[in-house]
Amino acid sequence: MGSEKLHARLTDVFAGAICSVLSIAYCLSYAALIFTGPLQHLLSYGIAVTFLSAVVGGSIVALRSSLPFAVAGPDSSISVVLAALVASVIQRIAASGSTDLLEPTLIAMSLATALTGLLLCVLGFTHAGRAIRFVPYPVIGGFLGTTGWLLVTGAIQVVTDQRPTLTNIGTFLDGEIGGKLAAGAAVAITLHLLLRRLKNPLILPGVLLTAFAVTHFVLLFAGTPLAEAQTSGWMFHPQPAATLVLPWKLGALHSFSWASLPSLTGDLLAVMFVTVTNFLLNTTGIEIAARTEADVERDLKVLGLANVLTAAVGGYLSCTSLSRSLLVRAAGATSRLAGLTVAAISAAVLIADPSFLGYVPKYVLGGLLLYLGSDLVYQWLVHSSRRLLPIEYLSLLTIAVLIIYSGFIAGVLIGMVIGCATFALSASRVSAIKFNFDGLEYRSSLDRGPYELSLLAGHGQEIQGMALQSYLFFGSANRLYQRVKTLLAKEPECRFLIFDFRLVTGIDSSATHSFAQIKQAAAASGAQIVLVNLTPELERAFRTARFISDDVIVASDLDRALESCEQAIIETYRAEGDETQSLRAWLADALGNAHYADQLAGYCRRLDVVAGEVIARQGDAAASMHFILEGRIGVVIDLGQGRTMRVRSLGRHTTMGEMGLISGQPRSATIQAEVDSVLYELSAQSYKRITLEQPALSQALLGYVVSVMAERLSFANRAVGVLQR
Repeated sequence: MGSEKLHARLTDVFAGAICSVLSIAYCLSYAALIFTGPLQHLLSYGIAVTFLSAVVGGSIVALRSSLPFAVAGPDSSISVVLAALVASVIQRIAASGSTDLLEPTLIAMSLATALTGLLLCVLGFTHAGRAIRFVPYPVIGGFLGTTGWLLVTGAIQVVTDQRPTLTNIGTFLDGEIGGKLAAGAAVAITLHLLLRRLKNPLILPGVLLTAFAVTHFVLLFAGTPLAEAQTSGWMFHPQPAATLVLPWKLGALHSFSWASLPSLTGDLLAVMFVTVTNFLLNTTGIEIAARTEADVERDLKVLGLANVLTAAVGGYLSCTSLSRSLLVRAAGATSRLAGLTVAAISAAVLIADPSFLGYVPKYVLGGLLLYLGSDLVYQWLVHSSRRLLPIEYLSLLTIAVLIIYSGFIAGVLIGMVIGCATFALSASRVSAIKFNFDGLEYRSSLDRGPYELSLLAGHGQEIQGMALQSYLFFGSANRLYQRVKTLLAKEPECRFLIFDFRLVTGIDSSATHSFAQIKQAAAASGAQIVLVNLTPELERAFRTARFISDDVIVASDLDRALESCEQAIIETYRAEGDETQSLRAWLADALGNAHYADQLAGYCRRLDVVAGEVIARQGDAAASMHFILEGRIGVVIDLGQGRTMRVRSLGRHTTMGEMGLISGQPRSATIQAEVDSVLYELSAQSYKRITLEQPALSQALLGYVVSVMAERLSFANRAVGVLQR
């Protein structure tokens, strides 16, 4: 057991050592990216503060992260926006005529780090970290794609010591400068090709070490002194030792231009936004690749604490790294020792003689930055076109261009507006109507007699309904208004216009305005609006808009609304005297023969039941069928645990229990009177006598039962057809 534990620890140390090669390359490249231009003479301090950040951030994340193999440190995207912040600070210092660059730069970076750390902690403690998921995808894509573009331009500056602009683009075609760019591009292309074909995480550090070795072999073979390569810009100049200082000194804080801080708000917010975004994207990537689950809230708090402590000692932002975490995982790491090993080796580099930088080729670090930047550009600005709708992709590109030319905050704010507008446009294209129906094809669950069914068959189109869905706002509601106008023009006899809100999640004030227009159009056509399945929130919205009035019907559910509308139509077209139709008259119509009706009536027993009376219970033997002359009977299913559900109602001149009587199966539901009713009962014994004594009557009765079943099946098929639209 002891040998297994020792082997696991050695594996963790080995994985951490392998990852350190990549981590050192990253840290050097990020330092060169941030401490460039006017800060180039302070590169040794930049390297020291970068490795300091890797030590503090990496060790805390390694000790407390929910992912035991997590590795953290300075990140490419964060370093780009941090470099933009530093450039803004330097520009303001230069405008003021001051020559002290280091202390204001450290204060700005530490302030950004502290604020971001506090934000991460707040997101972790309030469980609001995943709120970034609500930011429109084109905004995130444009933001990170632009970050990649800035990383590419920063890589070019690291390699050539010149920032690319439209005015100096011809300079990069010069032989020596072009050669440096070609060498950096070769490193980037090699990384792209190998990492795309081979998934081995050791390729990246292997390519960097190979490029480093090849460079020194070429210098040795060509007889070029190292000092000459440094002078010509192929290698970094040796850096003197730097002494780390705390930025939070009273004198430095007093001399810092706090008045310029509001103008840096955009860059500070950009740093905070990209850090949160990168953390969530990297954590999600680790979860998918490692097939494990992270505690996002815990990791937000851990990373927030790490950055607050890093800011306290003068460092800058760290983030959980996707590539480095997966590298130690692939190398066999299983515990926190791997991440601690990376932090320990970073500490060793921190205290080492910085003159080693004179042996590092610029194009290797520049090529690494070029690879990272071009990969971001490809993933977010090119490859995303396959995953987005054309309008969303166009929005993404527009946001990226805006960020490049107007800055991060202006681009993101305009991007949010574009994203919201794009979402609203896309959402408005989704029909607010789940399905539509009329009274000819979709009826209530109340079974009616042949006469009433014939009335509904002749006038069912006077009921028009729409089942609505999704969130209703100005776009979707206006399209609904246009559909209603078309419907009313097509069906001028419409008397009831039903809107079912069961699938509606919400409504805004602009949508209630569209419903006011619908109400006016319905009134002009003589139709009455019926609102169904309103939640308290929806009803409150309609009442606030004063939409609900005496001429608007509000029903609890669609079935009751349909039943009420059907009854109104039946009452309108019912012939006088139909109310008092006798049993024999009804049966004569049903059986098609008055003699059969007299015979069948003689076998039946009259039952007068009051509302609520149970006629037969679920599970009882089917000992009879019933003819409903007057009233209404409910069919109720027992769901268990004291719960019941009414599945159907049967009105006057309908039958119930016929299938149980014929098949002999037990009752599948409880039959209960909903109102005072008059029934005629045909017992199983009487039915057997009919089959033996009156075969012609038996055939006529079976024919009637078949016709009833056929009508019910036809109704069910029409209803299913409506629901499948």
